[in-house]
Amino acid sequence: MAGCGGGRAWAVAAGGRRCWAGLLAVRNHPGAVGRAAGRAVGALGAPPRRTLASRNRPEGKVLETVGVFEVPKQNGKYETGQLFLHSVFGYRGVILFPWQARLYDRDVASAAPEKTENPAGHGSKEVRGKTHTYYQVLIDARDCPYISQRSQTEAVTFLANHDDSRALYAIPGLDYVSHEDILPYTSTDQVPIQHELFERFLLFDQTKAPPFVARETLRAWQEKNHPWLELSDVHRETTENIRVTVIPFYMGMREAQNSHVYWWRYCIRLENLDSDVVQLRERHWRIFSLSGTLETVRGRGVVGREPVLSKEQPAFQYSSHVSLQASSGHMWGTFRFERPDGSHFDVRIPPFSLESNKDEKTPPSGLHW
Repeated sequence: MAGCGGGRAWAVAAGGRRCWAGLLAVRNHPGAVGRAAGRAVGALGAPPRRTLASRNRPEGKVLETVGVFEVPKQNGKYETGQLFLHSVFGYRGVILFPWQARLYDRDVASAAPEKTENPAGHGSKEVRGKTHTYYQVLIDARDCPYISQRSQTEAVTFLANHDDSRALYAIPGLDYVSHEDILPYTSTDQVPIQHELFERFLLFDQTKAPPFVARETLRAWQEKNHPWLELSDVHRETTENIRVTVIPFYMGMREAQNSHVYWWRYCIRLENLDSDVVQLRERHWRIFSLSGTLETVRGRGVVGREPVLSKEQPAFQYSSHVSLQASSGHMWGTFRFERPDGSHFDVRIPPFSLESNKDEKTPPSGLHW
């Protein structure tokens, strides 16, 4: 059962490590998908409903069939309208657009010797970017409450289109997903994803594959907001089996007190690749600005949380923001984790650039039609 294939089995995907034929989601609780696999996997042809026992969900919830599993693509990319299950966080979603990103993976950096410390004060490996596909997706609103402790569902934020330079607005249920995190499936339901934008953005067309095509509203919204939605660089590094992935996004510039303030958001995913339980306790950031300033930030946890990463819940994803009084800079740092025996270790945050868009145009547009 270690491979992936088509069919109508009732097994589920587990934590992004492996998958089985068929597709099921935990209705109203996809966050338990990882635990479900170890307890609910059975012979092909088993009944489509199965009680799931897990301390991570309310009693009495059951597995329900949501569609027919498809073979994940090893090559090529998924198209707009493709339904999928997130292999790590377990939510149901639909692809809006693919992005071609440059992935800077320090785990597979060339064997070139370490460089000396750069002017910003941290060591650097020679890392070449490799093209990798990510997807802009909508999350099923029914699943948002059950993944909120593991992944922010309002992580894609924008600068508000008015004078308040600190005001942000967010589009709930919008996410960016790596190609390998997509577990594709098909459904006979004409509205398989519950999200207020699903029917505004996508139209059911049974002659197409996948049978959901982009409406003009989606194409127009994407084109207008392209500079603020575009994903270009992804940075990844692993320390002691804790993998940190960082995706920075430029948000635009605002004028404040006769000076320019440049804003970025950055999305960070922490993933435990081991079976040992660890807990994030502290963060330590270094933020260098082209204006010549170097800022140090220390604090407990991240976004007010100190997440536990375990075999059952291996990943945590969040977003935050940073502003500079220069058009570019970069950030790096460490996360301090604690083991069950009380010992600590530091996990490197891969250095990443903060670059502004040279051809900045109008501020991002909200969801007013």
